[in-house]
Amino acid sequence: MRSPGVIHADTEILVPFFDIDTMHVVWHGHYVKYLEVARCTLLDQIGHNYNHMRDAGYAWPVIDLQLRYVRGATFGQRINVRASLVEWENRLKINYLISDAVTGERLTRASSVQVAVDIASREMQLASPQVFIDAVTRHLP
Repeated sequence: MRSPGVIHADTEILVPFFDIDTMHVVWHGHYVKYLEVARCTLLDQIGHNYNHMRDAGYAWPVIDLQLRYVRGATFGQRINVRASLVEWENRLKINYLISDAVTGERLTRASSVQVAVDIASREMQLASPQVFIDAVTRHLP
């Protein structure tokens, strides 16, 4: 069973025409963009977004991304993308649920893993920087 996470952020997206393919569903690669939008909303909510990460001296590349498609989203559909923080002390792991914003029907599940990399040395960190851990801790329920 997937971890529900400790902090959540929901983002509603109206599927644009340019995201659909010839089968009239969202092309699979665009879901990654939707995850990124939700991840940025979650990081803003925590108070430590990509600008803060950079200013603290760290990049956070995605090292693992998994998606499970259940049903394709379509042009004009309102979807909700929920990003849920599940790990933050050694790496940043976020679970996602994309669902129809009206019916709640599940469309896609996903997860992403990111690690801190010292910008100056380009060395991957074995633990998350304390500044990030502190930001998360301040927002725990």
